[in-house]
Amino acid sequence: MATTRTDMLRALDGLLEPHCFQDYAPNGLQVEGRETVAIVVSGVTASQALLDAAVAIGADAILVHHGYFWKAEDPCLVGMKGRRIRTLIEAGISLFAYHLPMDCHPMLGNNAGLGRAMGLSEFAPLRPGEPTFPVFAGEFDRVRSSQEIADTLTGVLGREVLCEGDVAVKRLAWCTGGGQGYIDAAADAGVDLFVTGEVSEQTIHVARERGIGFIAAGHHATERFGVQSVGAWLASELGVEHRFVDIANPA
Repeated sequence: MATTRTDMLRALDGLLEPHCFQDYAPNGLQVEGRETVAIVVSGVTASQALLDAAVAIGADAILVHHGYFWKAEDPCLVGMKGRRIRTLIEAGISLFAYHLPMDCHPMLGNNAGLGRAMGLSEFAPLRPGEPTFPVFAGEFDRVRSSQEIADTLTGVLGREVLCEGDVAVKRLAWCTGGGQGYIDAAADAGVDLFVTGEVSEQTIHVARERGIGFIAAGHHATERFGVQSVGAWLASELGVEHRFVDIANPA
């Protein structure tokens, strides 16, 4: 089956509600391709490798978490950026990108996927009155060690994770990707552990001095959930074929 580019955009915007977010890049249709969409490729980042894979597959559209046109980015379509846009236009492939909306969706987003990966069945935004705040929180049914959670993530994500401090964990908070700056908000909320994708030098000192555990499980690795879940939802709702392509990234 196939759908239209217009209907796909309408479905994605209805699901992810990008109008609710103040983001660092435009959310939605970033590059317009052909009107008919039968095959959708999803991936974390719209890198040249992902674009080339989509062309080889014969995709009509690509769905990513990290697209183009970030704030303060050089707007000129030259060099690497020009090659990427040229690839899309010459192949007639549409590019759909959703950043914070794909982090924050309560069931299909990156944070929801990471919560389930850690063994949680119930979770919610850390600040319930702020559904666009990209930090989630949850509570285990029994106390676990932070090393136990790190081992679980190593198995699920297929990569070694960094675990600072072996602490007893009942309540935890997390933010996928480059969310290490939210560690103070997590500590203020009284959690035992904060989990994110990346780590900065100062993050370790904050964790130690504020008395909470910290896990960095990889930016790319923690943000593979959303595009897969939303891509599968598109296949179910619109009847398109969906294929997830994982371009390896150690970051």
